[in-house]
Amino acid sequence: MGAETEYGIHTPGTNTFNATWLSTQVVHAYSRETGHRAAAGGETRWDYTDEDPLADARGWAVPRSQADPSQLTDVEPELTAAQIALEGGETLEPSGPLMMNMVLGNGARLYVDHAHPEYSSPEVTNPLDAVRWDAAGDLVALAAVRRIAATPGLPAINLYKNNTDNKSVSYGSHENYLMPRAVPFNAIVAGLTPFFATRALICGAGRVGRGQDGAGTGFQISQRADFFEAEVGLETTIRRPIINTRDEPHATSEKYRRLHVIIGDANLSQVSNYLKFGTTALVLDMIEHGTCPELQLADPVATLQDVSHDWELARTHLLSNGRRIRALDIQWRYFKAATAHAAANGSSDPDTGDGHTAAVLQRWEQVLNGLGTDPMALAPQLEWVAKLNLLQQYRARDALAWNDPRLGLIDLQWSDIRPEKGLYYKLLQLGKMERLVSDESIARAAQQPPEDTRAYFRGQCIQRYGANVVGASWDSVIFELPNQRRLQRIPTKEPLRGTKELTGALFETSPDAATFLGRLLAGTH
Repeated sequence: MGAETEYGIHTPGTNTFNATWLSTQVVHAYSRETGHRAAAGGETRWDYTDEDPLADARGWAVPRSQADPSQLTDVEPELTAAQIALEGGETLEPSGPLMMNMVLGNGARLYVDHAHPEYSSPEVTNPLDAVRWDAAGDLVALAAVRRIAATPGLPAINLYKNNTDNKSVSYGSHENYLMPRAVPFNAIVAGLTPFFATRALICGAGRVGRGQDGAGTGFQISQRADFFEAEVGLETTIRRPIINTRDEPHATSEKYRRLHVIIGDANLSQVSNYLKFGTTALVLDMIEHGTCPELQLADPVATLQDVSHDWELARTHLLSNGRRIRALDIQWRYFKAATAHAAANGSSDPDTGDGHTAAVLQRWEQVLNGLGTDPMALAPQLEWVAKLNLLQQYRARDALAWNDPRLGLIDLQWSDIRPEKGLYYKLLQLGKMERLVSDESIARAAQQPPEDTRAYFRGQCIQRYGANVVGASWDSVIFELPNQRRLQRIPTKEPLRGTKELTGALFETSPDAATFLGRLLAGTH
């Protein structure tokens, strides 16, 4: 599993800079900050060879002539002189190269996507590591912001881990899960739709305003809910679907699919993020084994938005059989099914299980109980509750109505990635937000890859042999050696190969890229 986070980007005091150009400066700043230099001084070209963003999991592909330009993510983005012109036509001289992409020494990717800087975390095998390496992305973004602030001639740039500018624009925080291709996609749709429509209860980030432009008065549980318009579909930036059908496995395609989840909010709360990944993984395991609850919503999109707008958890939602049910009760059904499933396969057993399953189930049950009795008591854990609690304090102190613009500013400041500015970080420093992973382990994750997936291989190649790495992707690393005319592409199609256990000794005993490749290709390691 892994995360993709597009950060909101803003230059204080001016709106004259092109957002795509600003995003390139974030990537460039981090390339200057890090020691994991690759060929060309920090940038590693992304290898688009195996990318196919128009393949649909339902069995067809969208013709390129019919695709929205935002869907064509398999080509290197370009930034023209016109795009970096200031308002009024003046051309801005770029400071340094226009860097669109960087593969990091921790196995992650930092790049420009849809006019936002995006951090895609390395592949991990459990929800706690998903939290750790996602939070590492916030440190990467922070380091870039600090570098830009210290660079003469560059405008100050602020980054926000949120999902909307409240001006009708939303940007994503996506999740990815490896699944067996043998699982029928209609089973995935049936099993996930009611769960996703109600999942914000445990992992929503909270938002001031309703509607895509935020003009509606009030608070809601999810930042993303109002931007979804379809139940199932291929798009990610238009006609957003609850279940995304992009069939781009980034792995051995005959064996695996990558479930691309676009419904989630960007989380700063470690507990909310943990529940987002952990519960979804459990539901996917039930889908694989045919033990998922059988529920069908009459109108999933309307339910998704109604759930988000109902922060008092009072509404019921229509099922296709005519019955009505609370969102919390849907989550309880999934929890109880997951508990029975884990007990049957032994994964929750403290002696024989994996440890993660039991911990996720325990946390899931605890927050569902809390939501049913005293939701505000969950403020140290659930992000939307913590934000609502803070906003209610400001409202009570200053007699603020929900449409007061000061509340919108508080909402924005919550997600500022600078610890001295971000309100989430203020609460974290005061001990009012629960930690699951330490600052030290997050700092290490910003530098080092996970050791139990192919991300270890990718990250070590960048760290140790970066000057010879000219391209990389999730499923490849491309080397260029001196005095050799041909590039050497090393495929990494199997996500659980390339681990420290399998390749650590090879890295430790190979002083240069030529030695490493020679031994790797000869199979002598």
